[in-house]
Amino acid sequence: PLGTTVMRMTAFDADDSSTDNALLRYNILKQTPTKPSPNMFYIDPEKGDIVTVVSPVLLDRETMETPKYELVIEAKDMGGLDVGLTGTATATILIDDKNDHPPEFTKKEFQATVKEGVTGVIVNLTVGDRDDPATGAWRAVYTIINGNPGQSFEIHTNPQTNEGMLSVVKPLDYEISAFHTLLIKVENEDPLIPDIAYGPSSTATVQITVEDVNEGPVFHPNPMTVTKQENIPVGSVVLTVNATDPDTLQHQTIRYSVYKDPAGWLEINPTNGTIGTTAILDRESPYVQNNIYTALFLAIDSGNPPATGTGTLHITLEDVNDNVPSLYPTLAKVCEDAKDLRVVILGASDKDLHPNTDPFKFELSKQSGPEKLWRITKLNNTHAQVVLLQNLKKANYNIPISVTDSGKPPLTNNTELKLQVCSCKKSKMDCSATDALHISITLILLSLFSLFCKSFP
Repeated sequence: PLGTTVMRMTAFDADDSSTDNALLRYNILKQTPTKPSPNMFYIDPEKGDIVTVVSPVLLDRETMETPKYELVIEAKDMGGLDVGLTGTATATILIDDKNDHPPEFTKKEFQATVKEGVTGVIVNLTVGDRDDPATGAWRAVYTIINGNPGQSFEIHTNPQTNEGMLSVVKPLDYEISAFHTLLIKVENEDPLIPDIAYGPSSTATVQITVEDVNEGPVFHPNPMTVTKQENIPVGSVVLTVNATDPDTLQHQTIRYSVYKDPAGWLEINPTNGTIGTTAILDRESPYVQNNIYTALFLAIDSGNPPATGTGTLHITLEDVNDNVPSLYPTLAKVCEDAKDLRVVILGASDKDLHPNTDPFKFELSKQSGPEKLWRITKLNNTHAQVVLLQNLKKANYNIPISVTDSGKPPLTNNTELKLQVCSCKKSKMDCSATDALHISITLILLSLFSLFCKSFP
């Protein structure tokens, strides 16, 4: 306002303050620059207060050549008479900015084009503001006030240019809406001074056109799940998949193909999407994880270029009793003079699941000869113990054992336990001659028989 005190100048005089020799008066000698008026300020001759003497309209930072004024101030003693001595100093006055100019869009309507399914900045909105760029009176804040119910758009300020960067943050769908109209307002970080308000130029509309893109078909549901027994016949139907094309305004056809079938068990009808088996499904396969076999399929539309969608199929395989139990270990050793005739504890395992596994049934096949040499005793559902009924001579023996699971129908594995009866001396077991012993005895018998035949022609 007119008459506002800007600053106070103070001079000192070493003469006697009770005389005119120290009676000071102040005066403005020079103002730089001299526009818009050569007399922008006045100094009180006695107090040294510098005050404004022009209309507030002239004291406008945005219309000045520079917001900086320099005043050469003279202080003269002797009450300002011509005979007085003088001293000078420079007063520097900076005109600070007030937010007296609202930001205004450079045009009322902006245009933008974006492809459906794409995100990112689609247009930069430009504004003008005559306030100081280094202050909050210039920095712009943008707000979308209409046309964004799905929160698909966001707008942020570019700190360097003050432009509003309008972005798509949720992909747009051409089939739902091909056009969007946004109403956007712009304000300053700092509030406007009381007698200034935001006008119509502080709002603008943005017309957004969505371009159609050929989108890939979508499987419903995805992933797809189905439960089947393993070992179903080749050619069995697993599932008929369903994929639809989001491009409802285009008349396109869909064909299907296998994308990833790790075990090579499946095929798909390219026209109707029916998935069938080309091989036996095996739950015990290394391609099956946690009883689930996973395959991927493609749905390809007839667009130009064609677009592809991927569907995932999870097949949960139910167990079938298709694996015989296995026996371990298959080799045991014992000393020919052993006191403990418990030879070995046998275990059984089965790749199938309950109830097609244990409890297992352990049995010995029929022993040849009148004298039984060993027996098998069940310890629990999965283990049994082989016990010799007498000490045996050093040799290799094959003990036929059958193990049967609890499946319906049950499966039996007939196997042999190789038993080596070895010579043991000083805690050392020697099994190396067991095979040779049988050969030596056979050769001796053949030699004796030959001699016997020669003696009695």
